[in-house]
Amino acid sequence: MSENPESGTAIKTAFHDVTAAQGGSHYEEGGWTWLEGFGDLAKEYSALRDDVAVWDVSPLNKWEFRGPDALRAAQRGFSNDAVGLAVGQARYGAFLDADGLMVDDGTVFNTGSDDHCWVMTNGRDHEQYFGELASGLDVEFEWVTQSMPHLGVTGPRSREVVSKLTDEDLEALRYFRFIPRPVKVAGVDVHLSRTGYGGELGFELFLVDPSDAETLWNAIVGAGVTPIGTEAIEVARIEAGLIVTSYEYEPHERTPFDVGLDRMVRLDQGLGFTGEDALRAVAANPPHRFVTLRYEADELPEYGAVVTKDGQEVGVLTSPTDSPRFGQIGLAVIETGHATLGGTLDVALDVAASDETVRATVDVLPVYDTEKRRPRS
Repeated sequence: MSENPESGTAIKTAFHDVTAAQGGSHYEEGGWTWLEGFGDLAKEYSALRDDVAVWDVSPLNKWEFRGPDALRAAQRGFSNDAVGLAVGQARYGAFLDADGLMVDDGTVFNTGSDDHCWVMTNGRDHEQYFGELASGLDVEFEWVTQSMPHLGVTGPRSREVVSKLTDEDLEALRYFRFIPRPVKVAGVDVHLSRTGYGGELGFELFLVDPSDAETLWNAIVGAGVTPIGTEAIEVARIEAGLIVTSYEYEPHERTPFDVGLDRMVRLDQGLGFTGEDALRAVAANPPHRFVTLRYEADELPEYGAVVTKDGQEVGVLTSPTDSPRFGQIGLAVIETGHATLGGTLDVALDVAASDETVRATVDVLPVYDTEKRRPRS
């Protein structure tokens, strides 16, 4: 199933063999072997947006915090309200350093059992960071990613399909809530959460026993769910305005306000998270805004391309894509004064050279489902 994460060999997820046998292509990134797709991007994208799709999200880093101060430890670095989570509730936010700059973004789950919670992040190398947060508290933490492989079942019909595979009442499960005990889905034990990635109604299924991976995958695909990979997810997440570390930001370089996480920074509750005072000053007058850019070009600008106005650098195109529904679009971090809806900017086509550009127009964020009603449906 896997290799030692310290060995330098990419880890294969518990779903790798069954997805490879069914025609999935894979690639290595960040120490993991990711499922890229099944060779038909248009079909996979359509399933995600109009029907129901399943993908292997196992490389998402998962941490277990155990002890009476588990939520307090997570709160010390978390911009959203962790200590106020109800049992079976999750919240998304930024993990911060003392200057209010993002170390990572992720989600805290209050499991409510044995004084412990789950923390899920993009990055892996957080032992020192979490150790500093936990200093002086009665808590231990452990990286548990390999013991919690999981799938995302996403799309308008996801509730309908997953409901047929479990006896649980999914109509009653609210957005960003999960069932705080193992439940049966397709006859195997999972932790079932109404969370996901891609801007649609969705559920995440975290395996209790990784050896059940093939059984769970085959049951979901056998229920008429289209298997997809990160190629389709990448298009969807740009449409939905969702961020990824190393694309929208590098650790210790941007505040949550730079990447559109304003609502996830709770400065009104006195939570006392690290960097809170620094962010109060930024919140009063954020220097950058996160926007969608629309453009038309013979070739897509590159990730990280410079954005200019009258020849002066005013931002960066963090993530470009060619959307089946919206054409050529991209996410961008722009100086606030140039982030006006309908404003025009220029985007370099090449990261290494800015002499060849394409004209771009500032659009709403996200460009897809701007009010974010679909995940809550």
